[in-house]
Amino acid sequence: MSMKRAITLHQPTRLEIGAGTVAKVGEWAAGAQRTLVLTSGSVRSHADRLGLPGDVKLFDSIPPEPDDIALTAALEVAADFRPDCVIGLGGGSVMDIAKLVACLWDGAQSLADVVGPDKVARRLSRLAQVPTTAGTGSEAGIRALVTNSETRAKMAVESPHMRADLAVLEPELTFSLPPDVTAATGIDAMAHCVEAFTSLRAHDMIDGFARMGITLVGRYLRRAVEDGRDTEARNGMMLASYYGGICLGPVNTAAGHALAYPLGTQLHLPHGLANAIVFPHVLAFNAPVRAEKTAEIMAALGLGASSDSAKNAELAHEFCASLGIEMRLSHHGATEQALSGWAEEAHAIRRLMDNNPRDMSVADVRSIYAAAF
Repeated sequence: MSMKRAITLHQPTRLEIGAGTVAKVGEWAAGAQRTLVLTSGSVRSHADRLGLPGDVKLFDSIPPEPDDIALTAALEVAADFRPDCVIGLGGGSVMDIAKLVACLWDGAQSLADVVGPDKVARRLSRLAQVPTTAGTGSEAGIRALVTNSETRAKMAVESPHMRADLAVLEPELTFSLPPDVTAATGIDAMAHCVEAFTSLRAHDMIDGFARMGITLVGRYLRRAVEDGRDTEARNGMMLASYYGGICLGPVNTAAGHALAYPLGTQLHLPHGLANAIVFPHVLAFNAPVRAEKTAEIMAALGLGASSDSAKNAELAHEFCASLGIEMRLSHHGATEQALSGWAEEAHAIRRLMDNNPRDMSVADVRSIYAAAF
């Protein structure tokens, strides 16, 4: 029984959600002398809305899939600036880098020193997270992922020192997201909830957040895709993403994300898109051992649940494709020759694969890639 397992839940000290809440960032930062805003070029204009006091430095060179080289560049800027406050303004990649910069900019610890759980010694700067997408839920948690530039493997750092002092879910910051990005990041948020909900490490408390997140995706994702300025839908998706972020902490994801990572590091697909492509197939693969929960998921998304795994895959695939997501790997530059290597790479990500409710062999992984091809 999952209630027998003890869990620890970390959330931001303060959460603001709703239209207009971006103004809360400047209020929170009152008294700061030096504030470092980490962002990316596509959303850097939103920094003007934060109303920050004192000396403000903007670093907007964080790529969509940050590696250790990008982290080093951000740390060098921070070491020179010595910020009182660090603000992550952007998607999950930006917020992950912000967590690490807020803890490591003095150089006392390197990235290699802190990979894994509970190795970060302290926080150096106050930390605010302001997401501009509704997908990763990074603002809710204490984990950061960085790609090793040599091996292309994901390195995970987890520490309560990386918990945000403030998280602001401002729906208007997502208005400019194009429909395809809205759809893919929304499926990523849903995947966080679904994978935690069906995980071997599932917990009744986290199941509650997962259910709420999946229900919000079923209610609001299509509306957000069809009308990017639908404030209620954008608000609902930001909350769904936040709930997904909560799920990542004490439970985490499973095979779906393990299969998505090689598509990001090797094929350079955006993380949300990679998760969307494999989602229907992993959901169907796990359905035989999570029949009741699969039925709940399908119902929450407005789909007809089936005892036939192939039918579940078809319905979930249609759900994603109907949102405008190109679900065929072959249309994203994949080759059949690469599938076996990616399968071995995904299968080796044991920190996630070991959470999956049904054992998945290398051959199973390749079959899923082939089905998505």
